[in-house]
This record gives sequence, structure tokens and C-alpha cells, in this order.
Amino acid sequence: MEAEITLKDFKARLDPKIRAYFDTAIEEAGREDMLVADALRYSRSLVLAGGKRLRAAFMYYGYIGAHGKEEEKMLEASMSIELIHAFLLVHDDIIDRDDMRHGMTTLHRHYADIGQAFFPEKDTEHFGNAMAIIIGDMLGAFGNDIIFQADFPFERRFQALSKLQKIVSFTVIGQARDIYMEYQGEASEEEILSMYRNKTAKYTVEGPLQLGALLAGAPEELLDGFSAYAIPLGIAFQLQDDILGIFGTAERIGKPIGSDIEEGKITLLVSRALRDGTSEEQRRIKEILTLGKAFTEKDGQEFQELIRKTGALDGTKALAAEYIAEGKQALEGMRATLDPRAYEFLSSIAEYMTKREY
Repeated sequence: MEAEITLKDFKARLDPKIRAYFDTAIEEAGREDMLVADALRYSRSLVLAGGKRLRAAFMYYGYIGAHGKEEEKMLEASMSIELIHAFLLVHDDIIDRDDMRHGMTTLHRHYADIGQAFFPEKDTEHFGNAMAIIIGDMLGAFGNDIIFQADFPFERRFQALSKLQKIVSFTVIGQARDIYMEYQGEASEEEILSMYRNKTAKYTVEGPLQLGALLAGAPEELLDGFSAYAIPLGIAFQLQDDILGIFGTAERIGKPIGSDIEEGKITLLVSRALRDGTSEEQRRIKEILTLGKAFTEKDGQEFQELIRKTGALDGTKALAAEYIAEGKQALEGMRATLDPRAYEFLSSIAEYMTKREY
């Protein structure tokens, strides 16, 4: 099973449901306030503009893996994690000061621009941020409500809702640590990997798999098995995203290349380059990370070369490969307990990551 083909097919099934959900929400909001209805229309466009629906697919196949039978109901329920994802991304774009997401203007920038057009004498940056925060909160509420309303036994819904709050809480822990490290300007490899575990692995892979499994009534042993697969895969996924953020293309990641550098993010790549580089290389890396808005394409090319020369790129690729191998080994150990379709999907994701291009 090819992961990219499976995800494309899954997205084609899920996106009409997401659109229909937004259509209903927009109609309901429009009865109360047209500004909120318009904000939800823009949010719908942002959500549908991009994304592989990876988290929703993990949630769906977590359910399948646990031998759940109500597949159409599960497809509906998997919208939940996509709207939670949208909620977190809206807030993340404010934190990172990103102006683009999936090739579109981010929500806070969109409303800052609207504010500039209608009341330029006011603080329109704050207006944009404030609007995005509250609409993001609304998307989070939608994500919770989808599980609350899902047609599964009450106890399973309760467990899934509780798990969802834990997913968000761990993501906040990881995000808070990420912000702190950025302002501190340095971090140990252990701190960075711990942050990746909370911010990415639990949120992107483990949490969605366990959400689906809980709705199928999975035993604790299966949840633990999913964790053993998900945590190393999720960390590897983040390591690869760090590489893409510096060496990829804007089309590939949906936002300008080098934004992580401009924001001064302390990724594992940066940490290893600072650890292993010469004193002059360390000085220049730190200097580029503090350029902010003065950061140029030329600085980005120099930064790429520094990451290569220090061995950080090759070392990070090797570490990602080790984590992928660990996840694949854990998956093999659960093969006999999983629905074959779930095993094939999870195996194809691990294989896709092995061959993922930067």
C-alpha cells in the first residue's frame, strides 16, 4: 500500500465532510453575527487549501486497527482532529508571526489587513491577532463537539474526549518549551527531543491513533503498542520537517523557506551545528538566527552550508532513520493483533518516511 496514494484517497473522502461541517457552522453563525460567519468561511478555505489529513488518517486507522466496524461513523469522527489541528495552527501562526499557510494568507494576517483597510488609525496587528485567537478557539470547540456528538457508546466518547484534552495539553507543553528555547537561544539535545515528543509525536501520531482505538473499545495493550510505534515515528517526522524547513521548497511546506531561521528556532539541526561547529561557524549561526526580518535568501544559503559543513544535516538524517527503524520494529511486534488494513497503512507510512525527500 502506497502511503501517498492512501492519504490522497482518504483526503478525497474526508474533505467533502469537512466542507459540509463548515457549511452548517457558517449558516448557524450567520444567524448571530456575519463577521464570525465570514471568519469561518475564510477558515474553511484555509483548512481545505492544504494538508494531507495525516492526523485524521491515523485516527481512522487506529479505529480500524482495533477492529472497529462502524467505518463511516469513524470517518465523520476523524474530522475532530483536523479541526483541533486547525485551531492549533491558527494560534501557532500568531506565535511564529507567519503570514502564509497552505499558500494563503494566515488568519491573523488576513484580519490585520482588513483592519488596515477599515480603521487604519487603530492597532490593526492586535485586531488581527485577537480575531484569529477567538476563531481558533471556536475551531477547537468544533473539534471537541464532533467527538461529543459522534454515534459511539458514551463511555468510549468520554474516553476519547479525555484523551483529546491530554493531546492538546501535551502540545501546549511542547509549544511552551519551544518558545522558551527560542528566546533562550540554546537548548540541549535532550530538551529538544523531549519537546518534539510532546509537540509532534504525541499530537501527530500517538494521540490520533489512540483516539480512534478508544472509539473502537481497544484494550490498554493495543494503546501501548500504538505508543511504541508512534513516538519514534513522530520524532523522526519532526526531524525531517526541520530539514525541510531549511532545505525544502516553499511549495512543499506551504510557507516561506527559512521562516524557522528567521524566527530563531532552536531545532536539533541547529543544536548539533552549534555543538560541532568551529567557533567561527558557531558565531555565524547565532548571528543569522538573530537577523529576524533582516534575514535574506543569501543568509539562508549560507545557513544551509553551515548546517552541512558541521555534519548536523547528515547526523540528523541518521538519527531520523534510527527512530523510523524503532517504530517499524514496534509495529512488527503488533502485526498479529491489528486489522491487516491498519498494519499496511502504518507500515506504508514508515516506509514513506524512510524514502522522504528533502
